[in-house]
Amino acid sequence: MILHHDFCHSGMTLRSTVHIPDGPPSIRRPTVLFVHGFGSNRLELPDFVAMSRLLEAHGFASVRFDLSGHGESDGDFFDVTITGEIAETRAVLASVRTLDFVDPGRIGLVGMSMGGVVAGIVAAEEPGIGALCLWSPAAVAPFEIGGGHLKGRSLAAEIEEKGYFDADGHRMSPALVEDIAGLDVYGRSAPYRGPVHILHGDKDDIAPPAYVRRYLDHYDGNAELEIVEGADHAWGTVPHRTTLHQSTLRFLRRHLQS
Repeated sequence: MILHHDFCHSGMTLRSTVHIPDGPPSIRRPTVLFVHGFGSNRLELPDFVAMSRLLEAHGFASVRFDLSGHGESDGDFFDVTITGEIAETRAVLASVRTLDFVDPGRIGLVGMSMGGVVAGIVAAEEPGIGALCLWSPAAVAPFEIGGGHLKGRSLAAEIEEKGYFDADGHRMSPALVEDIAGLDVYGRSAPYRGPVHILHGDKDDIAPPAYVRRYLDHYDGNAELEIVEGADHAWGTVPHRTTLHQSTLRFLRRHLQS
């Protein structure tokens, strides 16, 4: 069963899609919350939809939501900050726990790219996350943006000229630049003590693998990293995307269904 559900946070509506396996409505199921990447939405390029359907076929419920300024949710991208996205994800998570089909003791997070960064921090700062899976986490972002450039262009020069940085058709505000540049990705993620599964392609030219390997230096032995040969940032072939989904399914079944 696929339903639409609206969440509210700070006066904005955050729109979502919910997948619920068939069965008696009284059953509380393990549930996965998906966090999409920068400038994306709840469909996501590595296919959140297919992953939700795969999970549904194996007894999982899932929730895919659009962060503010993205997809169908309220807000303007110019007002987006990572601090805000973390707060929104925590608010949605709190609401998800109260839904009648959700087992609040068996909730997992899956985050893609910058959504992986957000999911990693939320897992550490919001108690009770049973499993965390990061797809191509963009841990490089604070270092790249902190260095003053994005996509090979000067952030300061473009913001001075236009009042924003043009990030693939999105108006990236000075506040968002400052917020990302000051983000302690590894330090804020490290306190999470549950199981972590990180999937990353060795041909990822958006988020270089060297930055994802640093997660292992900060987690306390509870994280595993799977580097997939030939995969790019968007998992853009059928075999690579199949590997991504099947590996994620195995991980979530092991930790949320056992």
